[in-house]
Amino acid sequence: MFFSDERLHFFNPLTGKYREVVVSCLRLLYQRLYTDLRDYGHSLNRDQLLDIFVEASARSALLDDSVETDPAAKEGRFRSQREQAVFVLNRLLEAGWLQRNFDEATLSSSYGFSRVGRLCTQPFVETNSERFRTRHRNTRNTRNSLQAFIQRGEIHDLLDAVEYSERIISDFTDVIAELEERKRDLVREVEARQLVQEATEQFFEFMEKRFQPDLSVRLSADSVEKYRDEITGLLDEIRQLNNSVKRDAERSLRAQLPDMVVAKQSLLLNLLDAIELRLKNASDIMLPALRKALNSFTQRADIIIRQLSYIASQGGDDLVDVCKQLSQLSGPEQTSRFERAAEQLGGMRLGYVDASHNRLYAARNRRVVRSQLGQVAEFDKTARRELYIQQVLDQAFSVSDGAVKRYLIAALQETSCVTSAQLPIESATDFLAVSHAIEVATVNNLSSEFRFQVTALNRTYSNEFFSQADEFEIHLLSQAEHVSPPAIEEGADAPALTEDAKA
Repeated sequence: MFFSDERLHFFNPLTGKYREVVVSCLRLLYQRLYTDLRDYGHSLNRDQLLDIFVEASARSALLDDSVETDPAAKEGRFRSQREQAVFVLNRLLEAGWLQRNFDEATLSSSYGFSRVGRLCTQPFVETNSERFRTRHRNTRNTRNSLQAFIQRGEIHDLLDAVEYSERIISDFTDVIAELEERKRDLVREVEARQLVQEATEQFFEFMEKRFQPDLSVRLSADSVEKYRDEITGLLDEIRQLNNSVKRDAERSLRAQLPDMVVAKQSLLLNLLDAIELRLKNASDIMLPALRKALNSFTQRADIIIRQLSYIASQGGDDLVDVCKQLSQLSGPEQTSRFERAAEQLGGMRLGYVDASHNRLYAARNRRVVRSQLGQVAEFDKTARRELYIQQVLDQAFSVSDGAVKRYLIAALQETSCVTSAQLPIESATDFLAVSHAIEVATVNNLSSEFRFQVTALNRTYSNEFFSQADEFEIHLLSQAEHVSPPAIEEGADAPALTEDAKA
């Protein structure tokens, strides 16, 4: 369980009016310990830790305590920032974010992050970081790791490929979420200020600093569609490696990942299938979603900028106000003002519109679709009789594979082997089944329980139905007696019908 022992109230310091102060203290402490800003190594004493918290408290803002619902959890005010830093330190120690290590040799204490505290503080640092991240290389890193595994057989290269393939999906999700957030921020900024210049600068700043270095590479050089076939080929090559290599890799993977072992399943093949599935989802689902989100963002920005430009251009137009003022004047006063305006506009010249700018477009002809039903022609008795005869003739000589198999199974009830000359013919359906008896051993012989085996006997026979026919031996085999391909000799002729059979 996550909330157990010292982590029972892990997120308690992030509540209350000092929650922003706590986040600032954690972020600055993380930078001092694990980034290029570290000053004291990985262990700090109490005074050094309090100095870091005092610096962070001076930079952060105090939030309203209206979110607190428990009256007993009210946080008071502190006389100094050092006293506030002590309060924050005690809360982080009690919640399990920090841990105190006591050295019995020097009788001194050192402070640092707990393992869970460090992992949970890292997102706070990354959200406030402006450094450039090469998040668009995970597709190529997946390919490179698979190539390294094929060359060296090191399972850590395969595990790196699994991790990189997972990051492909998460990076797409992050970019889509960022685009949606940018779109909401743009709308919120416009609603608050309605300034064309700021909205335009914000849009183009994002397109130049975020779209160009990251999204353009993701959609071109690092596109999952570009490397999908290559990575799929590498996965197939790994599946076709020698059994000894795959056996060693499977043994090493089971030793490294015992929790992922599934009975009667190969862990190596499961990881390869996971990489292939993630690549397929990234190409078929996430990449179209990214393009749709980017298109929606650009369309929203274009609409907003156009609307603001129109509003700004209409801001200095006083024509409506002038018309309202004139409507409130008397008739003589309106006439005098129009005359004075006519004197001032006397220098203007009016002309006709250039005819070359006028174009006549041909009217589009609408296509009329007649939806009414025509009269159904009635068939007389002679026409219906001809249709029935034609239908019967078409079905007279049709033979289905199922009918032939059922006929042979019925003929082989007493014995499992019979020759084509011994097959009984009592009706026209039996005659057609005998004519197509040897076809049961071809492509239609797909039964999982029984199987027919047809063997040529290299002799012929004749009877009242066939003037001459090749004789075959037909065996009905069970699943345990299956043999591979039926022994039908090439060039075996179909039975020749007698004159009575033809009739």
